[in-house]
Amino acid sequence: MNIPEGKKVYFASDNHLGAPTAEKSRIREKQFVAWLDSVKEDAAAIYLMGDLFDVWIEYRRVVPKGFVRVLGKLAELTDSGIPIYFFVGNHDMWMKGYFEEELGIPVYYEPKEITLNNKKLLIGHGDGLGPGDKGYKRMKKVFSNTLMQFMFRWIHPDLGLRFAQYLSLKNRLISGDEDKKYDGPDSEWLVHYCRKKLATTDLDYFVFGHRHLPLDIALPKNARYINLGDWIEYNTYAVFDGEKLALTTWDD
Repeated sequence: MNIPEGKKVYFASDNHLGAPTAEKSRIREKQFVAWLDSVKEDAAAIYLMGDLFDVWIEYRRVVPKGFVRVLGKLAELTDSGIPIYFFVGNHDMWMKGYFEEELGIPVYYEPKEITLNNKKLLIGHGDGLGPGDKGYKRMKKVFSNTLMQFMFRWIHPDLGLRFAQYLSLKNRLISGDEDKKYDGPDSEWLVHYCRKKLATTDLDYFVFGHRHLPLDIALPKNARYINLGDWIEYNTYAVFDGEKLALTTWDD
């Protein structure tokens, strides 16, 4: 993408709408919609990097109840000609066409290399990358298995969604205490992933979510790793102005 002068590209991740309660989620949803309203004036594109919802499971003719404010705003933006791209996270990987058909938003299931002006980026949600975390990687294989998803859809949506919400909260996947700890770049498994990737290819930026902690870390070859933080505690996002990518905070 060649970004027109005066335009910017925005990246945001980890809203976890729907959790921990509908009332608290709605406050965050309104904040995010206000942010979308603020960036639409100069947005050349918007990348949503996963876990927009705490639970999202699409059935053939059913999608989760709620989220009308953010879905309506996304439809408004795409209808106005602003391209939006969605990378699934570990909480909303069961997308089966609703975003593409209703909102005109392409959905990606793996990290993707993109070029903005003359800068090369590798972007994705970030879950399951790098060393370690074997338990989660095994769980992801189960939940992304097409046969398992087919069998799950035979459960009534009221039961299926309630069970998925229970698992999400039970496992403290919403900005738990571990997500708030930072012990330096060598302790970050996504940093290890980025360093290994740079051994075989040249990239300027790595942009991920999932970590729930805003991070901007220098890498070899003058590259940088940006973690987008979340919209639960930090309200952080990244913006590319045509020359550089910067992490910033939304304050409404």
